[in-house]
Amino acid sequence: MSAPHVRSVNIGPGVPSPHTSAPTTGIDKRPVDHVEVRDPGPKHGGLGSGCVGDTIGDRRHHGGRTQAVYAYAREDLDWWAERLGRPLRDGAFGENLTTVGVDCTTARIGELWRVGEVELRVEVPRIPCRTFAGHMGIPGWVRRFTAAGRTGAYLSVVRPGTIRTGDRVTVERPDHDITLLLEFRAATGDRAAAMRVLDSGVLAPEEHDWLAGRLAPR
Repeated sequence: MSAPHVRSVNIGPGVPSPHTSAPTTGIDKRPVDHVEVRDPGPKHGGLGSGCVGDTIGDRRHHGGRTQAVYAYAREDLDWWAERLGRPLRDGAFGENLTTVGVDCTTARIGELWRVGEVELRVEVPRIPCRTFAGHMGIPGWVRRFTAAGRTGAYLSVVRPGTIRTGDRVTVERPDHDITLLLEFRAATGDRAAAMRVLDSGVLAPEEHDWLAGRLAPR
């Protein structure tokens, strides 16, 4: 078995978005040899993506410090390809990093990934949206993706630099059991999971506030 590594680095130039009110989308990502990554700053008023040359069309809901880089496992793409009955290329889910041998679903919040010269921090799971559903073109995709729980990992940039195809990935796991999958269940309606995640105090402040807002009476 090969060591954990980045199989593909992917970015998406902005193209017109037919699925949402945002004027453009960068979800249709394509492989490149390397990408410069940096902290894009806050979601509102920042640079959008943490990957130079990548586009975040809907900055109200996507991008920013805690969603700077999106990683998805090649193993999970293969799992989906088998069930969908069609091939899925690297970057098919709009991920910046297609990984091999890296857990992108039950990674722990706060886990550190060293990717070449870059250091990334696991922050939150991907919540499926209309743009993703439109890109996939599969009826009921949001519901199906949610049920499967193979979320991929949104990452912040702790140490900027260049990520290249083939870079090794080493992982440093924190001493708690709050995983991306638990946070995903919390974010998609499981109140008991949400309370557990909030009580743990492991989320970045903006993500903690967002999840707490989901629990607040309306």
